[in-house]
Amino acid sequence: MLFAFCLLLRTDSLAVFYQLGYVKVTNQITLYIVNASLPRQIIPILAGLSLLAITDVACPQPTAQRSTPRAIPAPVRVSPSNATGTYTLGGGDNIRVDIFDLPQFSGSYQIPAGGVIQLPLIGSISIQGLTLEEASTAISQAYKPILKRPQVTLSLQATRALNVWISGEVNRPGSYTIPLNSGAGNVPSVQFPTLVQAVEKAQGVTQIADIRRVELRRRAGGVGRVQITTFDLWQYLRTGNVPVDITLRDGDVIFVPTATAVNLAEAHQIAISTFASPANQARTVAVVGEVVRPGRYVVVGGDTLSGQSVQGLPTVTRAIQLAGGLKPQADIRQVLVRRPTSAGTEKIFTVNLWQLLESGDVNQDTILQDGDSIVILTATEINPAEISQIADASFSPAKIQVNVVGEIVRPGVVEVASNTTLNQALMAAGGFNSTRAKKTSVELIRLNFDGTVSRRMVEIDFAQGINEQNNPLVRSKDIIVVRRSATAGVIDTVNLILNPTAAILAVPSTGNALLSFLNNLGLIRLPK
Repeated sequence: MLFAFCLLLRTDSLAVFYQLGYVKVTNQITLYIVNASLPRQIIPILAGLSLLAITDVACPQPTAQRSTPRAIPAPVRVSPSNATGTYTLGGGDNIRVDIFDLPQFSGSYQIPAGGVIQLPLIGSISIQGLTLEEASTAISQAYKPILKRPQVTLSLQATRALNVWISGEVNRPGSYTIPLNSGAGNVPSVQFPTLVQAVEKAQGVTQIADIRRVELRRRAGGVGRVQITTFDLWQYLRTGNVPVDITLRDGDVIFVPTATAVNLAEAHQIAISTFASPANQARTVAVVGEVVRPGRYVVVGGDTLSGQSVQGLPTVTRAIQLAGGLKPQADIRQVLVRRPTSAGTEKIFTVNLWQLLESGDVNQDTILQDGDSIVILTATEINPAEISQIADASFSPAKIQVNVVGEIVRPGVVEVASNTTLNQALMAAGGFNSTRAKKTSVELIRLNFDGTVSRRMVEIDFAQGINEQNNPLVRSKDIIVVRRSATAGVIDTVNLILNPTAAILAVPSTGNALLSFLNNLGLIRLPK
């Protein structure tokens, strides 16, 4: 009866005899009879079954299975609290397998690609994608037909590097290999990288990123099964809620979506975070419209005016500084910023630099990202009272050039501050010629940006402050003409009559030459 039972069960029969205490296994895989009551005629059969059992375990017969097509399941969305998970084994991990009271079967193993390791007695076993506990259970189950109550312990000696993919609104999307560190962590001897660390490795999020809906896509077991978890990094930034910063696993995919609208207040908060673009990262932007030198510029953090990169952020006003500053006709209330997205589309939003000047709203001086275009529109109406305040701003030209000609002490080009008045420009040129100038009025000739020329007489009153009628602010390339007085005109006429040769041979000054040129163009009329 026992013989028939052994023939039918093959390897299972060894387990029965082992459980009854008749046999034991040594490191030489030799069966010893430990119970004298076992009939001696069963010994040859038992020895043959032992060899058959070992052969069956080491070289299992393949089982034919009919392959059936499987539909790829839809991604499963889970909450952040359920997304952490534990470490799963894979190719590249180093593990230690300890079998209690059998040190000859214990040892260290590096898991090859595919996750199949070779163990004594049982041969090949796959532990790919299993946790340490699951792998320990699987190995214990494999040893049960051979060993009596096997106690298997697995420990992780060294971890493989994690491969993660980062896409969407990050500065350098792509695949990243992130090593795991030994030490304290979610699992003993393993310190997992976090989602924020992975985003930092991709050089941070762009200024158009929606950090409230960052997606983590993770394999969830089974072919094609994926779980998607959405994280609010804005909450992490504001509250320091650590559970929001999930730890990563091998094969994770991080996707940062594009924001539907630009929040200027949040943009500054994000810009100073660790997962934003580095402040010293150069950004190539275009500045067009009502600026002195439109074109493409490389903007970095720091004070652009001083030519040094000190602590600061690459903002709209820094780009305008590089472009030479604003023209007087610039509409600073509606500065357009055109920003490219990772999807190839474009987001357009406005900033109000007047609000920056008036109330100190630094959020209006938004942070730039690579590829931005800044468009300065032309103002439909210009409030003279605001011109001085705009001229004092850091994004206006620091210096302008004005021509002062005629009966002035030092006629020619003078360089003055951009918020200089007409009276100040006259004083910068040395003031009126005390014996020859007409001191009651001057002529202001303005070359407009649309190619036209405007001219008007301005009554001089040095007691006036900024006043559009009597003491207006001058603009770059303005021409101030100081005419000679009636007395000087009479004297010049008499001298011409009495000494015509001296008048003909006289070399005209730069200012007088410019007066003659303007007179020939018909812009002014010099007395005969």
